[in-house]
Parts: sequence; structure tokens; C-alpha cells
Amino acid sequence: MPIYVYEIVQPNGSEGETFEWLQGINDPPLTEHPETGVPVRRVITAANMAGAFSDMKATSNLSNQNLAKKGFTKYVKAGDGKYEKAAGQGPNVISAD
Repeated sequence: MPIYVYEIVQPNGSEGETFEWLQGINDPPLTEHPETGVPVRRVITAANMAGAFSDMKATSNLSNQNLAKKGFTKYVKAGDGKYEKAAGQGPNVISAD
């Protein structure tokens, strides 16, 4: 079932706050907020698909586990010029001292 994005319609007709709602593809679009009853309209958005070049795929490729498996070392800034190892081999801490 797809997740649709809806926006609240302000009294003057302008755009309001948005929310996501899970519903069947054959279900009619919502006309009012399911919890508050205020008028809403469906927002047309790009489909989010997990393909080879999607954000979801990029996130999984850059995960700590995947980076370590590929032989990379990842450091995360810990403050005061220090970086702590998050993935891979190498020293546990790198310092600018």
C-alpha cells in the first residue's frame, strides 16, 4: 500500500502543514484530516523507489558495516579536534594534537 502526502488547506486556500497517510491505491483521496476533520488535499510527489541510484541505496552503501567490509575506515568527529573510528581498521582515535 502506498503512502500519500496530504496538506492541510488553510481557510484562505493557501498551503498548510503536510502529513503522510497510508492507504490503498484504489481508495479515494482524503478530503479531510482523519484525526482533526480539517480540509486537506493530496500533494503530488515523486515516487520513492529503492533503485541503484536512490537515496536508500546510497545510505546502505555508506553504512559502517559495508564500508568496513569493503576495506575502508570511517572516522566520526568527536570534538576538540579528535575523530573516533566508526568502522574499519586503524587507530581508534585520530587527534589534531
